[in-house]
Amino acid sequence: MILESTHTTTYIYSQPAVNCHTEVHLHPRAANGQKLLDHRLTITPEPDFTSSRVDCFGNHVSYFSIHEPHTTVTITSRSKVEITASSAPLAALEWESVRDLLKVHASAEEFEACEFVFPSPHVQIGAAYAAYAAPSFPEGKPLSEAVADLSERIFKEFQYDQRATTVTTPVEQVLREKRGVCQDFAHLMIACLRSLGLAARYVSGYLQSGEGSIGAEASHAWVSVFSPGHGWIDIDPTNNVHPCGKHVTVAWGRDYSDVTPVKGVALGGGDQLIDVAVSVRPA
Repeated sequence: MILESTHTTTYIYSQPAVNCHTEVHLHPRAANGQKLLDHRLTITPEPDFTSSRVDCFGNHVSYFSIHEPHTTVTITSRSKVEITASSAPLAALEWESVRDLLKVHASAEEFEACEFVFPSPHVQIGAAYAAYAAPSFPEGKPLSEAVADLSERIFKEFQYDQRATTVTTPVEQVLREKRGVCQDFAHLMIACLRSLGLAARYVSGYLQSGEGSIGAEASHAWVSVFSPGHGWIDIDPTNNVHPCGKHVTVAWGRDYSDVTPVKGVALGGGDQLIDVAVSVRPA
């Protein structure tokens, strides 16, 4: 399947902004089952300076600055990717074995995965998260089954509520109030997995809208957990599915702070209004 995605972010200022400096993670990356066919980034007004780089996680990052007074900035990313749908690999290793292998990290792949075992700016680890995960991770349970069970519990026990949280809401509040959006559910699941000594990373991207799809109206987020011998296995707790044809992977990192779609600073501008629109459709 070929999917076309359009992501438009518009900043509207009540007074002219003198200049702005902005960084974006909007370039879909190569991933298992995903091939990038085309990507175009359009910025209005035209920037005075642009650059791009690949960060330490392998994500494409673009940067631009506008030095003339302006009252609006529109950033539009258009991409086309080819998705090869496949079932998620079954990680038959017991979850404790995976945890123990990560402690030894005998292979280069396991060593690299260890980066995603530790706390990060938006993801804490601790007894509360391990306790919530515990019913899904009894002794001897295969990793894939345990992860799927945890995803299902978050899907059933937490309510999707766009008004309940912001990008700065701490994960302990999400656990306590059991409400939030895809970013919150991804952070919570990562906190649970890391609190058990497992490697889990945050994946940012898009979701094709359709019957039963939750979170397709904006940037979407899900989780990827590492299993030696199988690599990284994606799972979307907001929809309780393994991505297999409707998810477009843009970037991954430790948490949202590593892969924020659009962030920056502006000098002046007065009050600010931000409008975001995302669409994903078959080509």
